[in-house]
Amino acid sequence: MIPTGVQQFMLGTALNNEPQARQTLAALKNAGYTGIELCGFMIHSTGLMVRMLTRAAGMPTGNGGKLDWHALVKESGLSVISLHTDLGSVERDAAAVAAEAKSFGTNYVVITGMYRFAYADAAAWHDLAKRLNKAGAALSEQGVRLLYHNHNCELQRVEGETRGYDILLAETDPDAVNFEFDSYWFAEGGADVAAVMKTLGNRMKLWHINDRGTRLAAGKPAMTPILKTDSMELGTGNLPLEHWAAIAKENGVEAVVLESHRNWVDKDPVKSAQVSARWLHEYL
Repeated sequence: MIPTGVQQFMLGTALNNEPQARQTLAALKNAGYTGIELCGFMIHSTGLMVRMLTRAAGMPTGNGGKLDWHALVKESGLSVISLHTDLGSVERDAAAVAAEAKSFGTNYVVITGMYRFAYADAAAWHDLAKRLNKAGAALSEQGVRLLYHNHNCELQRVEGETRGYDILLAETDPDAVNFEFDSYWFAEGGADVAAVMKTLGNRMKLWHINDRGTRLAAGKPAMTPILKTDSMELGTGNLPLEHWAAIAKENGVEAVVLESHRNWVDKDPVKSAQVSARWLHEYL
């Protein structure tokens, strides 16, 4: 079975203090998850602006930044799949970022969203590919590998039919930069997810997974005849996850990471992860 984990961002509201964090990590382990994906914003104390921005984006970091995450992860028995960070931190001190990743037992560092990035500017994408290559090479010298995590903004067309993501695929060096592919965000953006996964091939090292659908409160009528899509537990929505799982296996993906930010069972991220674990066990 492919190793499975949960992104720390999903669990922010369930990691506010040491007893709660212990309980949450134990629940993940008992549900069958083997790992967790840590986020730099959540394993260190962060400023008010960072917390406000993440909350505005629907991803509250919670109050766990002051906890001893080395001790908590070790006690839980979970492995650390990767460490999410920002490109600026790698560019400023790749050795420090690599050292922190290795201190958690992972050799993957993942770059997520680009803050204040000109996603509609082709020149910015060409420059980003160069920056990622340089950052990835610097991390490689420290024995750590760099991955880029997509959302849906990479699907903007910036040069005719060429999208930002196409530029990254073509211009990043596979020896320095590979990918953590998020199928939910590309599905939301209208991409042919299966085709992208096949194009990535063995450059798709990690898979971020979520399902999509609708959930109405029992007995509550819809306000309009048009229902808004939202995240769902794996296997309960309308995405062809089984088909994508087969491609992920063919690609040799090294781990699968669950992440959603709302619309959970009973508004509880842990209960939501427990439901999704059943699908992961069956199909991976």
